[in-house]
Amino acid sequence: MSGDRPSPLVIERILRDRQGIWQQIVADDDLNALTGRMLASSAVALACYGAVLGAFHGVLMALTSAVKLPLLFLITLAICLPTLYLFNLVFGARLSVRQSVALVMVAITVTSMLAVAFAPISLFFLITAPDYGFFKLLNVAILTLSAVVGLRFLTGGMQVLNAHGLLAPSAAAAANGTQAAVAAPAAPAAVPAQPASGEPVAEPVAVGAGANGTTPAAEAQPVAVVPAQPAVGVPAQPVVLAGHPMAAFPPGMVPPGYAGAGRPWATPPVRRGESERPASMTLLYVWILLFGFVGTQLAWTLRPFVGSPGEDFALFRSIEGNFYAEILRTLGNLF
Repeated sequence: MSGDRPSPLVIERILRDRQGIWQQIVADDDLNALTGRMLASSAVALACYGAVLGAFHGVLMALTSAVKLPLLFLITLAICLPTLYLFNLVFGARLSVRQSVALVMVAITVTSMLAVAFAPISLFFLITAPDYGFFKLLNVAILTLSAVVGLRFLTGGMQVLNAHGLLAPSAAAAANGTQAAVAAPAAPAAVPAQPASGEPVAEPVAVGAGANGTTPAAEAQPVAVVPAQPAVGVPAQPVVLAGHPMAAFPPGMVPPGYAGAGRPWATPPVRRGESERPASMTLLYVWILLFGFVGTQLAWTLRPFVGSPGEDFALFRSIEGNFYAEILRTLGNLF
């Protein structure tokens, strides 16, 4: 952890040392204790925020909402977690059940702590502007914003697991093998460049000086000049024939993907993460939408959390309509 002394609050560790959290989940190290701490912290935070919600109607509703709100998140997790785990198994991921639970609990812990951080703001508007419609929309916005931030932590953790090959191990191994092959290519033999005639070029070289300091022509001897050799390990420029795709490029310029005369056009290796995404990551976003739909429907089933001031206290309401229609109706009445 990034500090001399570990923090007693698990949320502080998540926010300050998130890479350490991801590495612990990757290593599957003491996840039971970590998950237990996150579960306890989330339950306490959600209970506090639920008490603020129910305080709009009275003490009894506050106590009821303090129990209902943690149940809302935990039951939603219990309903949706098997889907996430099976999605990963179907597409070759190597996540264990404890790793999946720990990942989702990180998101729920961040969501619950952000929600309880907004509790003083919600309480302020409860005291200064006790309007039922406005108070309900305000808390829906707070919970939505907190959930979005928490789910971003979930996607960040899955990306770290993807980098360690836990989501698509076969593809990760293939990518590592390709990069190793590209990193150490075989050094081709140096081919000397030959003149057009194919013979060595002879030039006169002075071997003595005359009386006037010049070299007599008779004393000059022809010496063969060795053609310039390319540097060791640098392949010679391939010969380009007319009509070849390389003919359109100036001498010395090689287009991307060109691999020499033997392999005119080769597809460059694709780096992991540039043009492909593991199926587990794609299905994670589908699972997040599913988690949101299940959570909103369960919230509608467990209502009331705030409690209408014109009605008596009730533990549950009859299931009629849906969450989204109620939000639209509240917006229409408010404006």
